Order: sequence, then C-alpha cells, then structure tokens
Amino acid sequence: MKVLITGADGLLGANIVRRALCQGYQVRVLQLPSSQSPVLKGLPVELSKGNLLNAPEVDRALAGCDYVIHAGASTSVWPSRSAATVAVNVRGTQHIIASCLKHGVRRVVFISSAASFSKGTLENPGDETGVFDGHRYGLDYIDSKYRAHQMVKKAVREQGLPAVLVCPTFMFGPYDSKPSSGAMLLAVVQGTLPFFTRGGKNFVDARDVAAAACNGLKMGRVGESYIAGHQNLTYADLFKLIGQTLEAKPPRFRIPSPLVLSYGRLHSLLAPRLGYDPMISLPIARISCDGQYFSPAKAVAELQMPQTPLAVTIGDAYQWLEQHQSGLSGATKVGPPIQKIPNPANS
Repeated sequence: MKVLITGADGLLGANIVRRALCQGYQVRVLQLPSSQSPVLKGLPVELSKGNLLNAPEVDRALAGCDYVIHAGASTSVWPSRSAATVAVNVRGTQHIIASCLKHGVRRVVFISSAASFSKGTLENPGDETGVFDGHRYGLDYIDSKYRAHQMVKKAVREQGLPAVLVCPTFMFGPYDSKPSSGAMLLAVVQGTLPFFTRGGKNFVDARDVAAAACNGLKMGRVGESYIAGHQNLTYADLFKLIGQTLEAKPPRFRIPSPLVLSYGRLHSLLAPRLGYDPMISLPIARISCDGQYFSPAKAVAELQMPQTPLAVTIGDAYQWLEQHQSGLSGATKVGPPIQKIPNPANS
C-alpha cells in the first residue's frame, strides 16, 4: 500500500514518514523542487517534485497512491496577514481534496491544528466540541488552517471524501532540522531566554502525533476531528521541566501581560517600516498571554495515540539537536537520518 505524504521536510512530516515506513507502507513524498530534504536522506522513499499550489503537480504525485497524509502547510506567523500563507494552506488543501476525489483514495488524513477549536482551562481543557475562536488573534496562519479544516469537513459531507482530521497541539521531537520548537530548548540551555509569559499550552511528542496520523489511515471515524496532544502546562512549569530535564537554568521572571502586549504592538508597527521580522508580534504576544489547553482523550481512545512522558520528549528532541546542530549555534548539520532515539511509548 502506497501513501503520499506532504510536508515531509518538517518536524511532524519527518516523523510521519518514519512511522509510515515502520508500519510497512510504501512512501511517496511531495517535495518542492528547491528542497534538499536533509531529514529524508537515506530513507527508502519515492520523491515526487512539485508544489501544493500547482494542481497538476499535486495530481501527478497522488496518482497511484492508496492513502494520503496531508501535513504540508505554511506555518509562517510573520507577516501576521499573509496571502502566501493563505494560498498554501487553503488552495493547497483544495488541490489535495480534488485529487483525492479524482483518484478515489481509501483514506485521507488531514493535519489540521488544535487551534481550530476553542481553548480551555487547566481545569477544563478544550476538546473537539469547542467552537473556533482563533480569529481574535489576527493571524492568517490560524485562520487559514481553520478554513482548510472546514473545507475538508465540507468535502466529507458533500462529496464523500474519506478523511480524518488530526489536530496537533504544540510539538517537540527529533528531526527538527529548522529548528522550530527546538529553538526554545536551545534558548533555555544557552541562557538566552530570561523571561516567560503568563500563558501556557498543551505540549506533545511529534512522534506520538505521527503515530496518530498513521493510525488514522485505518482507525478513527471518517469526518471526525482528533486533537493530538498530551500534557497541559503553564510556561512557568514547562520551562521548569525543560531546566530539570536538560540540567539548565530556566528563565526566572514572568513579564506582565500588558508589557508583553505593548512590546508586540510596538514591533508589529515598526517591523514593516524597518524591514525586520519581529521576535514577538502583537498576535504572538496575545497568544503567549493566553492558556491554550486541550484534551487528547478522543485521539488516545480512537486512534490509539501514544502519550510519551514530556521529559522523555524534551530529552530526545534536545539529543537530536545536539547531534545534528553545529555547536548548537543554529547552523544545521544534518547527519544520518535514521537516528535510533529510544521512545518507550512508541515501542
């Protein structure tokens, strides 16, 4: 059985590819012509060059595949309003839907986002019944992922698309070559992150999300959404855990929310004029001051999603970065792609 995987270069996609191979699937990946895909080197995968924005290239990549896991997306958060981000996330998903219907694939797993649902509290985490409220942040990444989510749901209802929607929370894990979330771990170890904000998130191992995605090819109910998460933590507790796990000093001071919001507002105004990418824009400041807490109970029950202890996740993610970053300076030095990192929850 052959599965097409989009977004295979990213943290989640690279883990999905490995999980699919371990489950015995033949894997084809849709790869941008300009991409070198360093985290895929050495893996027994078929490369199909193409762009999600090019419908014929998507169709060519999908032809002959039994399954599709659509993890490809633009995760850019600057500029906050971005036609390019919307195009990739919305039009790219339209092309995937049309091609899946044309070729009659057996199952599609669409990688959405937990932000497609309203967040909850630590005491009462949000779930798949929550109504989207992410528009309040003013971020095209969140809005476009929600639009794509709704497009998939509509195609299920009206056109019979055999899709399951997997909605990750905030992921850590190995094969984070950018690095993305791993930059947070590097900052704590290097002592360049002295402050934290009031909010928090649900955090999860990317390998567990990959397991849920691959299981979704055979498990789960068509048309259903599954929040793929694990542990809810405030930022204060997250950084404490990172410090304990990596034997580093966590940031000690919490910045008052009004100051964070003022900082984000200032840099959102200055950045376009001065031509730089702000570390914290106003939408990111708003998100960082909120609690983004969710329950993964449905994904655990119906997709048999593992729940790796977060300390193990952090340790393994940092171990991979340590082995593949030149001096942990942010310069990528990607080595052998099949790195055996223990993960008891996935064994």
